[in-house]
Amino acid sequence: MPECMINALFGMGNPLLDISAVVDKDFLDKYGLKPNDQILAEEKHKALFDEIVKKSKVEYHAGGSTQNSVKIAQWMIQEPHKVATFFGCIGTDHFGEILKQKAAEAHVDAHYYEQSQEPTGTCAACITGDNRSLVANLAAANCYNKEKHLDVDCNWSLVEKARVYYIAGFFLTVSPESILKVAKHASDSNKIFGLNLSAPFISQFFKEPLMKVMPYVDIVFGNETEAATFAKEQGFETEDIAEIARRVQSLPKVNKNRQRIVVFTQGREDTVATVGDKVKIFPVLDIDQNDIVDTNGAGDAFVGGFLSELVQEKPLEECIRAGHYAANVIIRRVGCTFPEKPDFH
Repeated sequence: MPECMINALFGMGNPLLDISAVVDKDFLDKYGLKPNDQILAEEKHKALFDEIVKKSKVEYHAGGSTQNSVKIAQWMIQEPHKVATFFGCIGTDHFGEILKQKAAEAHVDAHYYEQSQEPTGTCAACITGDNRSLVANLAAANCYNKEKHLDVDCNWSLVEKARVYYIAGFFLTVSPESILKVAKHASDSNKIFGLNLSAPFISQFFKEPLMKVMPYVDIVFGNETEAATFAKEQGFETEDIAEIARRVQSLPKVNKNRQRIVVFTQGREDTVATVGDKVKIFPVLDIDQNDIVDTNGAGDAFVGGFLSELVQEKPLEECIRAGHYAANVIIRRVGCTFPEKPDFH
């Protein structure tokens, strides 16, 4: 694989240290959590982080949606190292050091903006059965600063080096102006910019920044719940996933040289994607329910697999096949972790 692959994939988002533990329904109820949801931590969740760390079996993993995806893309590609670049903000603390170490181990070229006002962000993954409830305490991740990091020449030159860009919608809560700068650059240079709807609350409460960046988005990712919420918020008046995909595809777009692609995953159900002017379904790989260990990270893994082929200019069908493969591997393990090498042909 050519050396020009280095820094070809660019991701920017909230670097979080995942703290995952199996909990019971009482634990969820105590903190007012739904079994399968993702929310930002409020005051009432502060004690949750202390309590979950005291649980007997806690696992720590480098996380954050975008960082997971680029890490998986890099794992799928294997060589050369540093195909993926990642920007985000961490604290100058122990958790920050763990994140740096984990990024290095994953061969991702992470350039963190480091500050000492806030500690490194964490995400509590509260696992019940095959559901997971995520509570993110962004902390440092919230402190990403466009002027002090993205705009700095040596960092921006890494952005310019990339051909494919991917940002999870979660980052809209942190630095929409950074997303816009990257998205406009991609659009102006006829490169590929992907965005994930990420969670229902993004379409609901961050509608304005989301719709500001949408005209620059070449690939929209999301799951069935996020798609339905987006459709509702946009007044599409349909719950049909294929129809929603069609409508999202036809939203206004700046770069007319690339038709927008919309990809909606639906857990164990078929993935729905726009192919040209059609909407097609792509069956996922079969998996025995008993083999599912943790669905946390399945969506990020799908995107990572997809990006690994996209950055190698493979056709859409191949990108989706790689996404299904990566997700299938990840859900058999705790956290967003993977074996040493992929077995994808």
